[in-house]
Amino acid sequence: MGKNRVVIGCQWGDEGKGKIVDLLAADADIIARFQGGANAGHTIVVDDTKYILHLIPSGIIHPGKTCVIGNGVVLDPFGFKEELDFVTGKGIDYTGRVFVSPAANLVLPYHKLIDATEEKSRGTSNIGTTLRGIGPAYVDKVARLGIRVADLFAPERLKKRLDHNRVMKQKYLSGSTDERADLDRTYNELLALTDLFRPLMADVSLMLHEAKREDKVILYEGAQGSMLDVDLGTYPFATSSNTTTGGALTGLGIGPKMIDEVVGIVKAYTTRVGTGPFPTELIDETGELLRREGDEFGATTGRPRRCGWLDLVALRHTVRVNGVDSIAVTKLDVLDTLPEIKVCTAYELNGERLDQVPLDMAELSHVKPIYQTVPGWQTDCTGIDRFDALPENTRDYLNFVADDLGVKILVVSTGAKRKETIMV
Repeated sequence: MGKNRVVIGCQWGDEGKGKIVDLLAADADIIARFQGGANAGHTIVVDDTKYILHLIPSGIIHPGKTCVIGNGVVLDPFGFKEELDFVTGKGIDYTGRVFVSPAANLVLPYHKLIDATEEKSRGTSNIGTTLRGIGPAYVDKVARLGIRVADLFAPERLKKRLDHNRVMKQKYLSGSTDERADLDRTYNELLALTDLFRPLMADVSLMLHEAKREDKVILYEGAQGSMLDVDLGTYPFATSSNTTTGGALTGLGIGPKMIDEVVGIVKAYTTRVGTGPFPTELIDETGELLRREGDEFGATTGRPRRCGWLDLVALRHTVRVNGVDSIAVTKLDVLDTLPEIKVCTAYELNGERLDQVPLDMAELSHVKPIYQTVPGWQTDCTGIDRFDALPENTRDYLNFVADDLGVKILVVSTGAKRKETIMV
C-alpha cells in the first residue's frame, strides 16, 4: 500500500508544487486540492507541452486519476469552466474524474471588484494580492455571507443570498457601472452553469474516507506557501487561507490519520511575489540572474518575482509547523553557474542572534540575515536523473539543507520537464 501524502509549499509560494504533485500523482489514485483558489498557478511541462492550472488538481495530466476539489477551496466557477475547456482542448477527458465539494464557497465577479477597490485604497501599503477575489470570498465565508456550490441548485436561495449581499456591499456596488457589480447578471450566469456542475458534485470527505478504506492512495495538494499562511505566515502580507498541513484536514474533511507523509517543497533559493518582508532578498545582479535563469514570473499574475538566497530560518519554521517528513528541492539547476552560494543560517535583530523566526513576524522586516557561504559547482545539472551523478558540491549543498532541517530528500528537480527529476 502506498503512502497518502500531503504536498506543502515551504516558502512564499511558487516552489514548484505543480511539477512535484504531477510526479507523485503517478503513484496515487486520487489527487485532492484543499485550499486557496485561482490565485494558485501550478505549472507542469510534459515533453514540450506546458500546462498552467489554477483550480483543477495537477494530477489531471495523468490518465485515469481522480481529482477532487475540497470545501476549503474558494472556487471561481467561471474560471473553473475555462480550465475544464482548457484541459479538454489538450485532449484530456475529465468525465468521471473531476469532483467538487458542494460546500466550497464561490468567488464571484463582485469579489474581484471589491479586491481591486480595497487594494487600490491601501496605496503604498498594499498587500500585493493577485486581484482574483480570493480574500473577499474568504471574508464572506467567515462572515457567513458566502455563496456555495450547493446554492447553484437552489435558485430561490441563490437569489435571496445575492440580494442580501447587494445590501451588505452597497459601499462597493451601489452606483457602480462596472459589470461585476451587476448581481442580476451574475445570478443568470450562475444558473447557466448548473448543468456543468451537476455531475461533478460529490461528498469529498466521504469519498476520501472510503478510498482509504479501500487502500487507495491519496495525494493532497496545497496552494501558495506556508510563509503565506493566514495564521502562521507573514501576516498581514499573507493569503487568506491555511496553506499548512492543518488546512488539508479542514479543507477536505479528513482526520490526521489520513496523512502518512508530509512532503515540503523547497526551491533551491527563495522567491516572493508582492509586498511583505523578505530577509534574503537580492536587489543586485545575482537577484537578476536568479530571476532570469529561473524564469521567475508569476504563473497567475505574470509579475516578476523577488529573488534571494535560501533562508533556512524561515524553512525551520515551516518544516516545524507542517510536520514535514521529506523535502522536494526544485530549480536546483538555476544555481549551476554560481561560483559560490550563500545560505541564511540565522538572523540578527537588535544585536541578538536568532535561529528561529521572531515571535512577532512583523520583525522579519528588520532582521539582518547571517549567511554561510558554500562553494558552487559551476556544472550544468539540467536533466541529471541520479543523485550520485550530481557534482560533489551539489550533493553537499543538498545534504547541508536536509541535515539542518532534519528531513530526508525525496525529490530533486533538475529542470522544468517531468523527466528532469531525481527520485531519491
